[in-house]
Amino acid sequence: MKNYQEVIGIDVSKSKLDAYGHNRGSHREFSNDVLGYKALLKWANGKKQKVFFCFENTGHYSLKLALYLSSKKQVYVQENPVVIKRSSGVIREKNDVVDAMMIARYGWLHREELSPSELKDNELLEVGRLLALRDQLVRSRTGLKNTHSELKKLLNSSSTDTCCKTLVSSITHLTSQINKIEKQLKTVIKDSEHLSQNYKLVTSLKGVGLIVGAQLLYHTNNFKRFQTWRQFSSYCGTAPFGHSSGSSIHKKRKCHPMGDRQMKSLLSMAACTAIQYDSELRQYYKKKREEGKLKMIALNNVRNKLLSRVFAVVKRRTPYVELHKFAA
Repeated sequence: MKNYQEVIGIDVSKSKLDAYGHNRGSHREFSNDVLGYKALLKWANGKKQKVFFCFENTGHYSLKLALYLSSKKQVYVQENPVVIKRSSGVIREKNDVVDAMMIARYGWLHREELSPSELKDNELLEVGRLLALRDQLVRSRTGLKNTHSELKKLLNSSSTDTCCKTLVSSITHLTSQINKIEKQLKTVIKDSEHLSQNYKLVTSLKGVGLIVGAQLLYHTNNFKRFQTWRQFSSYCGTAPFGHSSGSSIHKKRKCHPMGDRQMKSLLSMAACTAIQYDSELRQYYKKKREEGKLKMIALNNVRNKLLSRVFAVVKRRTPYVELHKFAA
């Protein structure tokens, strides 16, 4: 990216884009739709400079922009908002224009280190949309279940009975919709040759089912985004790091609080299931507990062990085999 002459920093919101040219020192506002994207490209490429775009990953709002820029063969960098914020120093003012300036400055200062972003395949984008919708429906169902559980503790009355029946009906409907989404998710993965191959490999491990397997495919970009399990463990927030300074500060290794919390939670559930049904991981967990490690530390060891197996089967291109079953 070092050969580019200009970077356009874009602050993406629901209805508009605030764009700022770092070297030209000018700001423009565009609508977050196709007409706005066309006007943005016309303004950005008006001076016939070699330009790239830099903006934060804000989910659906920035995905529309990324899709359009990719279709027009424009070079762009979609960066984690936390990375940009922590590299910007002390910022006292906060508004959309200042954010666009901050993003443009980040892109220019780090242009030699940045690499152009690429969209996930259509199949993976579809998997991501289905997983996001399923997660939203599961949260809604959990809320209704909690409300139903609280209502059942109240005194019996006609209004309470009506509320309970309504909640049960809603919960049943949501369950039906969740099942439909999971069925569609299986179909999307099965119809894609590349996704189905890696999905079969990772689900050969005990503890890795449909949702964990699909999330692994999505977050690793079908195992193209991360080279090693340790890198992905760091992304999830399950990799322990040391903390020392000089001769007096030597703290225990621990996981950094920053990470993908949803993926971390899913890995925790996968590890619990693996401990229950995989005798080797059960013995591994017991061994860590006997060494004096706390439950969550021992569970984190199992999470990382599970991730190492996931990346191993994908790299080896063969399903996982429980070798201890064949030991003499």
